[in-house]
Amino acid sequence: MASTGVLPFVRGVDFSRNEFQDEHFPREVKDMRNVRWLKLNRTAMDWIPEELAAVTKLESLSLVRNNLVTLHGELASLPCLRYLSCRHNRIKNCGIPPELFHLDELLVLDLSFNDLREVPHDLDKSRGLLVLNISHNSIQTIPNQLFVNLTDLLYLDLSHNCLETLPPQMRRLVSLQSLVLSDNPLAHNQLRHLPSLTALKSLSLRNTERNLQNMPNSLDSLVDLTELDLSSNGLPRVPDAVFTLKSLRRLNLSDNCLTQITHTIDEDWPHLEVLNVSRNKLNSLPHSLCKLTNLRRLYVNDNHLDFEGIPGGIGKLYNLEVFMAANNNLELIPEGVVRCGKLKKLILANNRLITLPDAIHLLTDLSVLDLSNNPDLIMPPKPSEYAKRLEFYNIDFSLNNQLRLAGAPTPNGVGAPSRKSQVKDPIARKLRLVRRARENTTNTDSSKVLKGMTDLAKEKDRLKCEAELSEQDLKPKRWDEALEKPPLDYSDFFDEDVGQLPGLTIWEIENFVPNRIEDALHGKFYEGDCYIVLRTVLEDNQNLNWFIYYWIGSQAALDKKACSAIHAVNLRNYLGANCRTIREEQTEESVEFLELFPEPIVYIEGGRTASGFFTVEEAEVANRMYRLHELHNRQLFMETVSLECAALDSRFIFLLDSGYTIYIWNGKKSKNTMKQKARLLAEKINKDERKNKSELIFCNQDAEPPEFWLALNAGEPLQELPEISEHINVDQWRPYDAIVYRVGLGMGYLELPQVEYKPKSLTRKHFETKNVYIMDCCSDVFVWIGRKSARLVRAAALKLAQELFSMVNRSEFAVVVRCLEGTETQTFKSKFLSWDTVVDVDFTRTAESVQRTGADLTKWVTHQQMKIDLSALFMPRQPSMAKSEAQQLAEEWNGDLEAMEAFVLENKKFVKLPEPEFGHFYSGNCYVFLCRYWVPMESENASEDNEEDVEDDFTCVVYFWQGRDASNMGWLTFTFSLQKKFESMFANKLEVLKTHQQQENLKFLSHFKHFIIHKGKRPIGSVNTCRPNEVEFFHLRSNSNPLTLRCIQINPSSAALNSAFCYILKLPADESNQMGITYVWIGAEADEDEAKIAEQMALQMFDSDFYDISIITEGEEPPQFWHRLGGKTAYERDASYMRYSRLFRCSNEKGYFAVSEKCSDFCQDDLIDEDIMVLDNGTQVFIWLGSRCSEVEVKLAYKSAQVYTQNMRIKQTDRPRTLMLTMKGKETRKFTKCFHAWSQHKSVSDPRLILDKQMLAINYNNNQTNGTNGVIND
Repeated sequence: MASTGVLPFVRGVDFSRNEFQDEHFPREVKDMRNVRWLKLNRTAMDWIPEELAAVTKLESLSLVRNNLVTLHGELASLPCLRYLSCRHNRIKNCGIPPELFHLDELLVLDLSFNDLREVPHDLDKSRGLLVLNISHNSIQTIPNQLFVNLTDLLYLDLSHNCLETLPPQMRRLVSLQSLVLSDNPLAHNQLRHLPSLTALKSLSLRNTERNLQNMPNSLDSLVDLTELDLSSNGLPRVPDAVFTLKSLRRLNLSDNCLTQITHTIDEDWPHLEVLNVSRNKLNSLPHSLCKLTNLRRLYVNDNHLDFEGIPGGIGKLYNLEVFMAANNNLELIPEGVVRCGKLKKLILANNRLITLPDAIHLLTDLSVLDLSNNPDLIMPPKPSEYAKRLEFYNIDFSLNNQLRLAGAPTPNGVGAPSRKSQVKDPIARKLRLVRRARENTTNTDSSKVLKGMTDLAKEKDRLKCEAELSEQDLKPKRWDEALEKPPLDYSDFFDEDVGQLPGLTIWEIENFVPNRIEDALHGKFYEGDCYIVLRTVLEDNQNLNWFIYYWIGSQAALDKKACSAIHAVNLRNYLGANCRTIREEQTEESVEFLELFPEPIVYIEGGRTASGFFTVEEAEVANRMYRLHELHNRQLFMETVSLECAALDSRFIFLLDSGYTIYIWNGKKSKNTMKQKARLLAEKINKDERKNKSELIFCNQDAEPPEFWLALNAGEPLQELPEISEHINVDQWRPYDAIVYRVGLGMGYLELPQVEYKPKSLTRKHFETKNVYIMDCCSDVFVWIGRKSARLVRAAALKLAQELFSMVNRSEFAVVVRCLEGTETQTFKSKFLSWDTVVDVDFTRTAESVQRTGADLTKWVTHQQMKIDLSALFMPRQPSMAKSEAQQLAEEWNGDLEAMEAFVLENKKFVKLPEPEFGHFYSGNCYVFLCRYWVPMESENASEDNEEDVEDDFTCVVYFWQGRDASNMGWLTFTFSLQKKFESMFANKLEVLKTHQQQENLKFLSHFKHFIIHKGKRPIGSVNTCRPNEVEFFHLRSNSNPLTLRCIQINPSSAALNSAFCYILKLPADESNQMGITYVWIGAEADEDEAKIAEQMALQMFDSDFYDISIITEGEEPPQFWHRLGGKTAYERDASYMRYSRLFRCSNEKGYFAVSEKCSDFCQDDLIDEDIMVLDNGTQVFIWLGSRCSEVEVKLAYKSAQVYTQNMRIKQTDRPRTLMLTMKGKETRKFTKCFHAWSQHKSVSDPRLILDKQMLAINYNNNQTNGTNGVIND
């Protein structure tokens, strides 16, 4: 790229975070002959570039965090160098040229964090040094001559070295203000030179092996010392010399062995603002601490403080902002702590807190409150007048409100306390009395007289104003008096200081907006433009007066003419001027207007500014392709890639922009949500950047139109379709952090400082409208032009962007893009954290709801009350069914059953199930049961005598049972074969019910004497239901109802046992035993009836001719029993959770958020991927997150679980719940034990889920809570 000629005017550039390794340093730097400062931090440089020899006027050079080993080169030839920072490198003594210290102008030298073994040679020759930092090296001695010459030092840092002694010549540093000696073994040094450093303001002696003997006796000569650090020295008490420092403001005594602090602390350090005594052995704080009214920060972590150890008068520290007392023995804190009204940070973690004072809720400035690891903590209730509504998404989640909506009674203790129960606050009453006394003291006789005179004056002024207004109403108003300033914000168009200084100010109209022009262009008017001219005059009475003209060129467009007149009036209103706006036309200017300029005005052909109207010329758009990524905050990031087939990846979505045709290419494994966002992005580009003239073409992988490949291959047809590979390393990919330069313009010079921001947090607020910025994104260089920026800065920025573009190695497809404020491209906006969201919508909402309520969900919920239904959380648990009731129901249902035929899917067709297999099911098969039920007919005229004349009717119910491991082919086979046959036979008397494993209804279960579910596929051609060569383990269990008793095969493991249930273990025959063995294990707490049924099932399942049936009770197991279960391990002995377990489903499927309860006979397949489940086992309340649940559902479910936990804490005080979080596939035994026969989740081959796990870390913003309200990751 050709030189723009702007580099000689550059005075400073910040090249930090560029890659200048391997001779990639820009050679153009040698053209910056007038550069004064350079920043080359984090550029991976390992040598001093020779281009620096040409910048002889360089004064400041920063080389922080590079790979420098030596400074030999061009540094010593920079005569004007004043500031040199080389910290965080690998510089050794041999790599420092002695000539460097012969520079007369060198004032600041930073060689910290390097590999220096000794003080650099000839450092003492640099007599003008003011700042010297050689910390974090391996220096062992300091030469005496160093401090003989460097007597002007103001800052000296020798910390983190190996110094054992200090030269006595240090006493010559009488100007030294800051001295850092931390982390040096100075145990044998008495530091006797310290009293001589009378100008010292900051002293750090951290970890210097100080003790009571090697400290100076007195430091009273250091009258200006305000900061002292004596931490990590093992001091048993505060040295006496420290008490002589009356000016101390910051004192650090942490990591010592202090057992007490002097009681005269208020007299010794009256100005103290920060005190750190953490990690000591303090049992109490002195009461005199309460007199340090300037104290802002107090750190007392890791001590032995209890309630008595904190003075009760600590509330007098009204300036206290930070109080940290973690890792102590606090059970309570004094009321005075929460009386510190300016408190912003309160840390009380790892204590034994029981409760906190009620006034904790009144700390309005408190931003950080850490109460973690206080297991017995119960937060005090919020006062009713200060209680904030627990609103989320404009929903009130407070327990009181949700109980009211559910129609449930409010228990005692919830809500605002009654007036009778309110405890009077003696401290608040005292403050009110003091305030009232102060008010009364001001009501002296003199104050009453003054008050009366003031009231009379105010009344007189009021009567005078009313009289003037009545007179004005009778007079007609002049035109200028009738003018009123419209309620507009003119600061968008004019600066604050406009019209405040005498002189001439001129604006030109560009894109409907006035832009101020430089003084050098006054009197030069373009024929195609319009201008606003303001003349400010200082009158003899020292008041300002204004004259406003608007000049119209002969070739100006209509929008410029109209806007010049409109903004001239806006300017008059902004100034509050009474003048008229005067119209001036080209060649017909008035004499007064011409006299404004000292020289004749000049007309220039053409126009300098752009019209606000759309022009007919179409802008050229270069063909570019972008890969779309979704960042952690669901923001779209557009990564520019090369325009070639090899750039495609089947896991991503690509946007090919070829001007007025935009292709959206969807990879096979791309996510559906990304497809929707890509569509919205393309529509936004078409609307905002192409005036809705572009054609959007959506194409999926392997179904691309030929035009797509032509556009991707630069218009040339492909010989064969390319093979698309997954070449992008998703784990290592990170979005490029843009380097943002702010273009600065001075009197004849340019500067390029960088805008500092945290990684991945660049926002719109970093860009000011009065500035111009260059954003380097490696593959793209954007020039952002603020609306109020100067024209010269704009022109310089474009040239500087071209220079930066050529200085750094870039891809062939990199370009420079110019962006005006308000017309930014989507590619530019995608680099920011929150510049512009494509659409702010939850993808769980339907298109109809988005169209009805709008896409901006946040804005909508602030005006609408979202409907939710949490009533299921407050309903009582379904009671267990008694055995007699269950038996009666079973008899009634089986009495109505006239006949039942069973079929099983075998070789892709349904065949009759052998009668011995009735009650045996396999998880890999599908079954069909045709049941004929008797239906008694009732007649209105029937009586007892002719009852037998009425014919009975029947109905047929077909139960389709599908195992959890069976495919859906069974259901399809049934619908096309048996179902049609049954419908032709029974017509409208047929009912088909599809049921899944462990989700059967009670009527179906009642038809089987025993309900046994085997794992895997049913053996074909064998009547025997057992597998003779396998170990089989069955668990017998019912859920709150005897009818739900099932015997299900599970994996053999002793950890699955529970003392409240029965189990069947079948062992095949082996070499030692000719017959197999069947153990029926009866738990110590098992039900007697279930134990009998377990024995019957074992006899039915396993033939006694081949298997010995052995009934064993808990505690009498033979060794073989444990051996076949993998060894004896710990197992559950309590099943009390069966009486409390409840499962709730949180979903948006009704169009609003609702919580519903599953029946007590729930199973693992009730956990739905698209929803969130809440499980209560009586001890913990789990929030289970499905793999495809939405973020909105997560937040609402979390709030709902909090409400449920609060309600159960009040209803069941003896069983407090802990709120826990778990995810699909990461459930623990505490969660899975509530489900009968838990096994691995069904595997779903969905590539979108795999990509989710690789690219998006699940990020849930849980609000910080305390005690048992907190969420614990399960």
